[in-house]
Amino acid sequence: MNDVYFQHEQRSDMNNKRNAGMSKGEIMNRLATSKEDILAASRELIKENGWAAVSIRSVAAKCSVSAGTIYNYYESKAELLGATIESVWQEIFFHPEDEQVFHDVTTCISWIYERFKYGNKRFPGFFSLHSFGFMKEGKDDGKKRMMRTWEHILNGLCEVLKNDPKIRPGVFDENFTEMQFAEILFSLMLVSVIREDYDPSSVLMLINKTLY
Repeated sequence: MNDVYFQHEQRSDMNNKRNAGMSKGEIMNRLATSKEDILAASRELIKENGWAAVSIRSVAAKCSVSAGTIYNYYESKAELLGATIESVWQEIFFHPEDEQVFHDVTTCISWIYERFKYGNKRFPGFFSLHSFGFMKEGKDDGKKRMMRTWEHILNGLCEVLKNDPKIRPGVFDENFTEMQFAEILFSLMLVSVIREDYDPSSVLMLINKTLY
């Protein structure tokens, strides 16, 4: 799992090598040729200065292009922010190389906490109450994208609960379903994230006492 954390740094090194020998103008033109490049610049602004730093003009300056170039891809700041929010979540919760993450509840929970910890380190303040409020106030598109990511995580956790062979028989029934327990676990994780507490031991203890 630790190797995964260096993937983005490795991509950066690859980009630097690919840019070698190119003029500044050529590099900047390449950087502004896709939404992916613009979103990468937006994520770097968040990393450096927080959410308030993201705007059409600041992203354009980061890419060394005109604001009009950014408008070719995003019609408004709200649309850019919404896409950036989704891209941050995607960077944090990519598909892990170790498939065991999806076959064991405790391994899955530990992985999710590690990714939250990574996200907090790479994007300081992203998970704070201020950021959640920032995404909520007038940022409907960003909120929808964030909720879609949360739903994806929740559904994935539910599938893990259904497929973990170590869970003792009879734990779940029509009165206590896998989805209900997944929602409990996810709520506990969100509280931990807001508190910036990335120690999963209490949640893992609850899982062990409830499931195994």
